[in-house]
Amino acid sequence: MQTALIMTVLGPDRPGIVEALSTLVADAGGNWLESSMSHLGGHFAGIVQVSVPTDRVPLFREKVENMAEQGLACTIQDAFETEADPGICFSLEILGQDRPGIVRAISDLVVQAGGNVEKFVSSVESAAMSGEQLFKAEVIVCFDSETEVDGLEQRLSEIGDELTLDVSWQADNR
Repeated sequence: MQTALIMTVLGPDRPGIVEALSTLVADAGGNWLESSMSHLGGHFAGIVQVSVPTDRVPLFREKVENMAEQGLACTIQDAFETEADPGICFSLEILGQDRPGIVRAISDLVVQAGGNVEKFVSSVESAAMSGEQLFKAEVIVCFDSETEVDGLEQRLSEIGDELTLDVSWQADNR
């Protein structure tokens, strides 16, 4: 029998972190299922879903917690079963001059509409010609299949106008 677990990892970035984590999983007879990892502000930040044989979970947890000896703050939790059907999902692409409040405005709209942000990847980069800071984001938003989503595209467009953003919205066929 297998147990699904979620690990989070944070610490100063250096070569070998992913290798160390994957070795822990392999040594436990586990399987690396999904992950998202980034270099942020000089740190390595990651989240990983693994499955480990149930009888090896206690030792695996201990070894993950011992990663603090390598300068990594790690947590481990049981994964939850999720619904097979997330409902209605949309992919948003956001691009515009960086300014405070962009993420709040988008996430507030999603919450007010009863949605859930399932993925949010963003960056701030220099524009090629002007050098000004551009905010870019790719967002996956899902709503209960009974949620009325008419009008959301219009409201996103209004937020885009207010914050000088290009916001594209399309169905995400998972």
